[in-house]
Amino acid sequence: MPKPKIGFSFLDRPSVKEQLRLTRKAEKLGYDAVWVAETRLARDAISLLGAFAAVTERITLGSSIVNAWTRGPALMAMTFATLDHLAPGRMIMGLGAYWDPLAWKQGIERRKPLSQMREYIGVVRRLLALEESVTFEGELVKVRDLRLDLGYGDPRVPPRVPIYIGATGLKMAELGGEIADGVILNASLSPAYVKECLAHIEIGARRAGRRLADVDTWVIVGLAMSKDGVTARETQRRHITMYLGQQPHVGKAAGLAQTFLDQVNRTMGGWPPRPGGIEAAMELVPDEIVEMLCVAGTPEECRRKVVAWTDAGVNNLILGPKSDYDEVLEVFAP
Repeated sequence: MPKPKIGFSFLDRPSVKEQLRLTRKAEKLGYDAVWVAETRLARDAISLLGAFAAVTERITLGSSIVNAWTRGPALMAMTFATLDHLAPGRMIMGLGAYWDPLAWKQGIERRKPLSQMREYIGVVRRLLALEESVTFEGELVKVRDLRLDLGYGDPRVPPRVPIYIGATGLKMAELGGEIADGVILNASLSPAYVKECLAHIEIGARRAGRRLADVDTWVIVGLAMSKDGVTARETQRRHITMYLGQQPHVGKAAGLAQTFLDQVNRTMGGWPPRPGGIEAAMELVPDEIVEMLCVAGTPEECRRKVVAWTDAGVNNLILGPKSDYDEVLEVFAP
C-alpha cells in the first residue's frame, strides 16, 4: 500500500500573494501537494501553478481541476509542457467535465462528457509523447497534423505530466480508473458515496488490466475550524448551500432528494443567487447534511472527522480550507 499523501487546495481565495506564501509554507511543513481549482470565472489555475512553481522546489503542484472544454487539447498539452519546464516532474494535469450553467453561458454544449473526456485525453497524451504528427477525427475532438514543438532549442524530451480525471459521477470515476493516471474525487461527496466511487474506479482499472492501487486517487475534503465549532459549522452551511444550489449534481450524488435540491435552488434564486438568497436557502440545510458532506468543528473535532474519508478507502486527502488557512495547514501538517 503506497504511503498516504496529504495536499492543500485553493479555490477563489485568499489573495494571490497569500497563496504564494501559503504554498511555500505547505512545502516547508512537509505537505505532498498543492492544488488549484478553477471555479466560475474567478481565478486562472494555470497562472497560479506557474507562480507556485517559481517559489517552490519539491512539492507536487496540480490542477484540481481545469475543465476540458474551454482549452483545446493542443493548448492544454502546450501549457503543461511549459509548466513541466518550470517544475520538472512536479506537475499534475487534473481535468474535469465542467458544469452548467457556466458552460452554457459561454456557448458550450457539453455533449457526451464521457466520450469527450476519453477523446481529449487521448489526443493530449499523444501530443505530450511528442508524436511527429497527431491527427484524430473523433466525434467531439478533432485535430489535424499537430506536433508539440516545445521551446526553441529545447531537447525533444517528452514532458513528465501525469493526467488525472476529476470525478463526481460514478461513470466518470470509472473512466478515470480506466484511462487516467489518477482520479480526484470532488469536494462535498459523502464518505459513503466516495466508497462507491472507489468501486467504480476499480472496475475501470480492471478493464485496463490494472488494479485500484495503480490509480493515484485523491479526495477533496472541505474543512472549516473554529475554537467553538459553531462558527465553523455556519461557515460550512453557507458553503454547502451555495454548492447545492450552484451544482446540484453534487447533492444528487450524495443521495439528496431532487425535490430538496430544487427547493434550495429556487430559494437561492438560481446562480448567480438573488440578494439574500443564500441566507434564505441556508435555513433549509440541516446540520446532518453539513456533517455528511464536509468537515466542521474545533481543530480536535476536525482531525477526528476527516478520518471518515480515509476510512472510506481513499488514502490521499486534499484539504479545502473554508477557515483560516494557516491554522488548517498547521493542524494537519504531516
